[in-house]
Amino acid sequence: MVNCVENLMSRSVVSLLVVGSFSLACDKGAVDDTAVVGTGVVTDTATTDTTETETSETQTVDTGTPPVPDIVRFIAFGDGGTGSTDQYDNAQAVLALCEQKTDSEAGCDFALYLGDNFYDEGVDSVSDEQFETKFEQPYADLDFPFYVVLGNHDYGGCLFGSCGAGYEFDKAQYYLDYATLSTKWMMPSEYYTFSNDHVDFFGLDTNALMWDPWFGTGQDQAAWLPQALASSSADWKIAFGHHPFISNGQHGNAGEYEGLDWLDWASTDVVTGGY
Repeated sequence: MVNCVENLMSRSVVSLLVVGSFSLACDKGAVDDTAVVGTGVVTDTATTDTTETETSETQTVDTGTPPVPDIVRFIAFGDGGTGSTDQYDNAQAVLALCEQKTDSEAGCDFALYLGDNFYDEGVDSVSDEQFETKFEQPYADLDFPFYVVLGNHDYGGCLFGSCGAGYEFDKAQYYLDYATLSTKWMMPSEYYTFSNDHVDFFGLDTNALMWDPWFGTGQDQAAWLPQALASSSADWKIAFGHHPFISNGQHGNAGEYEGLDWLDWASTDVVTGGY
């Protein structure tokens, strides 16, 4: 149910705690440019540098004291917006895992919330009771901010008896407005970047990207993301969105993002999604 990935490069640590099914592609430090996907067990990988001092006889002495790392620890999960017992159970699993972290940076700093936050058709207003029943109440015990991106179900749309087609783009404003009312729901725009210590995060509106070939709904991100990545000098660059780039889950890869030639995943270190 809950897995942990920790990669240490010198004094910079990213600790990613993943709940449920996930898609994760990583290219950093000890991890090659291969993808880690699925729900299997993911082991921790870490390396440390010892502190060395030089004596008057130019001998190198290993003090045996590694530097204290700068840790950014966060949860990544999505597809949770049901208000069901399972959602509450996942929240308690997150809480238990974060409470196990008792190092110098105890607990978790924040969550990446990866879309499909409100099944089946998203919300209908900023005062929709689903913000309470499918977000605030299930996660009441998690005392950290959630950085949110939207999924296809959040954008509504019913076709041929199935909902979640994701074409009601005007719904986005309800989620943006709710960010001004909640102390937990962080969403300044449909797509955005934020920083935490030595890590820059890039939140994508992948639902808009999926509709782009027909309606041009991803063109604003095409102008934004390459520039945002190029201007980042962070040790780690992590992109997150709803539709996975690589996945062995039920839905598989999200169409491999065909036609979006500007979407350069090689400029990121980690890409994670839900779906």
